[in-house]
Amino acid sequence: MNLRNYILVTGAYWGFTLTDGALRMLVLLHFFNLGYSPVTLAFLFLLYEFFGIVTNLLGGWIASRLGLKVTLVAGLALQVAALGLLALLNPAWSELTSVAWVMASQALSGIAKDLTKMSSKSAIKVMVPADAKGTLFKWVAVLTGSKNALKGVGFFIGSFLLGTAGFAGALWIMAGLLAVVWLGSWWSLPPGMGKAKNKVGFRDLFSKSREINVLCVARFFLFGARDIWFVVGVPVFLRGVLGWSFEQVGAFMAFWVIGYGMVQGAAPAILRGRAPAGGTAVGIAFALAAVAAAIPLGLAAGLPAGVVIVGGLSLFGAVFALNSAVHSYLILDYTDGDKVALNVGFYYMANAGGRLVGCLLSGVLYQVAGLAGCLWGAFGFAVAAALAALKLPREALHAEKLASARVGADSGD
Repeated sequence: MNLRNYILVTGAYWGFTLTDGALRMLVLLHFFNLGYSPVTLAFLFLLYEFFGIVTNLLGGWIASRLGLKVTLVAGLALQVAALGLLALLNPAWSELTSVAWVMASQALSGIAKDLTKMSSKSAIKVMVPADAKGTLFKWVAVLTGSKNALKGVGFFIGSFLLGTAGFAGALWIMAGLLAVVWLGSWWSLPPGMGKAKNKVGFRDLFSKSREINVLCVARFFLFGARDIWFVVGVPVFLRGVLGWSFEQVGAFMAFWVIGYGMVQGAAPAILRGRAPAGGTAVGIAFALAAVAAAIPLGLAAGLPAGVVIVGGLSLFGAVFALNSAVHSYLILDYTDGDKVALNVGFYYMANAGGRLVGCLLSGVLYQVAGLAGCLWGAFGFAVAAALAALKLPREALHAEKLASARVGADSGD
């Protein structure tokens, strides 16, 4: 394990993640306060998610040819540009012009987010020895869990800066700090990290194993299940129906993501150090569907809305975090080290596709059927994620390859 490079990559990812979480809260709360409808709010994030799909598909191919350092520092630079562009938004513009400007800025941020995420997670596969399955699960969980905890901190920072520095001021502060991270990463990381030994053709983008394809379907529905309520439904309900302040909404979303990140980081301990297989993903996804159904049923039964939402979504977050951690391990387990950037990019393309559909449905379902409609949508997507995971291998996929590695053969993992 190259600890120095792991620390550098993780630090860069942390810096980006703080701005990503803060930007989400800034945009959502600022434009909700201006009176934008739930559907319009959802549209502000659509290009962010759409370009995440494109970026993950092409980003892995680019990283395989040029190296992960190139895609990582490019992601950081694009986020600095997106923050600066959004800060130039003119309050005197019409709603149509403002929406178009924000969507363009969010498109840049979506490209930046998925370049940075794909590069950071792919780098771990490169750094960890091929037969160290437990170590791989541990370091993936640490990176993913810490990232999500810091994204939650970013939610709080975004809502705090909105109230203290204003919309444009908050964006300029974040752009300046992230620029320092970008320059440090460019200076410190080694060139060629994650670059494929053999030339990667464009057709390799779609040449995946059955296991990877099935996992990507499960990932699509898993993240759709989260974003159906997460993007618009719950923040707008807390602010518009329950009357929470900006800081209260930001704090709840922050603590939800921090707790989610802590559970992800603790996933190896919760699963008792065992490297998970497909059966683990199935059981957790069905548990997630049960939690998603329990929340609207509790609301329909007349239980206190604040208690049901806070308690139910906290449990949802814990189960979702375990499911996500298992997926994040499985994609690395199912791929060979030389193709890690390609396969992780393809996997996160499915991830972004689920977020895109979930984002749109969050605004539409909330406007049509309220928060309960969003939560029943989450239930349907969680069931679909579980059914897809039934097609995954029940046991460790590379058991034979690892046995070969122990007697001197090249496992290729």
